[in-house]
Amino acid sequence: MIHGLNTEINRIINQFFKDQAHDGSWQYPFETGISTDCYMIILLRTLELNDEELIKGLVERIISKQDQNGSWKLFYDEGDGNITATAEAYYALLYSGYLDKHHPAMQKAKQFILFKGGLTKIHMFAKIMLALTGQYTWPHFPISVEVMLLPSSFPINLFDFAPHGRANIVPVLILADSEFSIRTKQSPNLSDLFLKRENRFLKDRFFTEDREDVRSILTMINKGIQTLKGLPEKLHSAALDRAEQYMIERIEPDGTFLSYFSATFLMIFALLSRGYSKNDPLITHAIQGLKSMICRIDGHIHCQYTTESVWNTTLISDALQEAGVPHSSDVIRKANQYLLSRQHTKYGDWALHNPNVLPGGWGFSNINTLNPDVDDTTAALRAIRTFAIEESTYRKAWDRGTDWIISMQNSDGGWAAFEKNVNKSILNLLPIEGGIDIINDPSTVDLTGRTLEFFGNYTHLKNNHPLIRRGVNWLLHNQRKDGSWVGRWGVYIYGTWTAITGMLAVGISQKHPTIRKGLKWLHDIQNIDGGWGESCRSDIVNQYVPLKTSTRTHTAWALDTLIKAANEPTPAINRGVKFLVNHKEKDWTATYPKGRGMAGAFYINYHSYEHVWPLLALAHYRNKFQSL
Repeated sequence: MIHGLNTEINRIINQFFKDQAHDGSWQYPFETGISTDCYMIILLRTLELNDEELIKGLVERIISKQDQNGSWKLFYDEGDGNITATAEAYYALLYSGYLDKHHPAMQKAKQFILFKGGLTKIHMFAKIMLALTGQYTWPHFPISVEVMLLPSSFPINLFDFAPHGRANIVPVLILADSEFSIRTKQSPNLSDLFLKRENRFLKDRFFTEDREDVRSILTMINKGIQTLKGLPEKLHSAALDRAEQYMIERIEPDGTFLSYFSATFLMIFALLSRGYSKNDPLITHAIQGLKSMICRIDGHIHCQYTTESVWNTTLISDALQEAGVPHSSDVIRKANQYLLSRQHTKYGDWALHNPNVLPGGWGFSNINTLNPDVDDTTAALRAIRTFAIEESTYRKAWDRGTDWIISMQNSDGGWAAFEKNVNKSILNLLPIEGGIDIINDPSTVDLTGRTLEFFGNYTHLKNNHPLIRRGVNWLLHNQRKDGSWVGRWGVYIYGTWTAITGMLAVGISQKHPTIRKGLKWLHDIQNIDGGWGESCRSDIVNQYVPLKTSTRTHTAWALDTLIKAANEPTPAINRGVKFLVNHKEKDWTATYPKGRGMAGAFYINYHSYEHVWPLLALAHYRNKFQSL
């Protein structure tokens, strides 16, 4: 047994014991860079809500993240910087009123933005934000709000888009319709951030409409709109009403729109465009909801995109139990009581494509009551597994949860994150920036692999069951040529871990050629120090990019895969364990994003990950090999 193994396991366990909240959850931050901080400043200043303590705190955090060349980055090794993040920071700092254009930090930021091509080169979502606040001409949006009226029988309709995509698209349809814009006396002037002054007044296009395949899908949508019966004026008004109602019906108890920062930000402006006062309860409640997601990281204020209390608690409860903490302990009992209270009881949009099952899933966030997901649900079920055997209340929750998971299998055999069979390939023709991550909700390797792992290790379903066989076949057909799999919410190491451990759990042999090929890929990319590390650039270039240094999270994922496939400890496994036991990360690798939201635009630093995944991998190592 590796020297220091038990000491490291106990260290992490004690840290989790110390960090548990009174309600039984773990409330580690969901950190997504500076964009939400910037947008909160811009929102407050636009609405002339002068919460100076909050604005000052956000300004301090934004400034603390600036690179020496004047830019802001989404991740440590992102070349010389990110133009969109830098433009967002520059605008927010100016609008805050605490820095002016002559400040050295602002001068350097401006030079970087112009060097990268000016504001016309920033991301689509940032252009919408600038248009909303009077800094940019509204980009051309070829789909009209009447798309809200297309019936579900039409080949393309609103509910063919992924739920997180819909949450952002619907308010944009309202806003683009009137090209809504609002300026204040404090609004900065960003005209000097355009390389050519006239560019500011050109109509950008979200879509490249001169491509034949793009024209065909837009023509299909517009023809469908033309078939709607009624006077154009009445249809237009009805569509706007429908879009407004869509948002209002999906406001969570805390006031946010489906618990997402970006969707709530857009909803507030959409309501303003519909004539709501900035003092309307819907708007003030939404702002309070955004404020309620504020956390502190290293002494700085950060506006989270959402909260991750449920996700943290599911993972930590499961890992603690795997590490030997008895389920009867106060820590586990409190955690699982919290999880029981967060199981969904409402029908959300998921029921439109999957109507014949009771609600039973869990969502990612503690404020999420409408949008459950498959990954959180299997994670919650892992956590409550022993309680479900002993207590009827948990057994009912278990039955509802497993029934919901089974019902969510897609027709192709895989599992998606949020909804069932929401994957029309024709929508991929719409070249929206980051569209592949927000338009569809397809079967993914990580969701399918983790679901199979749940069924294999915690239920009686094995590879001879048709449901399992279809899931395995989907994974087999989605392996890359080099032996890896690509994940949706992590990238290649994450995807390969979930695929292999999922298939092994349901009885696929470790000697299966596909498994052996995946294991060889993991062996080949192990670092000299025994760990593993992957760059966020992997999802931008669509191939594995090493980080050139190891992280605890990536190491835990790769190591856990090798442990599950081995009959005895191998040199590669032992080197991986020694890395987790003996090595502490550099400051930047500990905070390096391990999760992805949108390729090239949105990355996530899960603060629980550098503890929970190493604990799970080390516990699996000890449980499997301690008697050898």
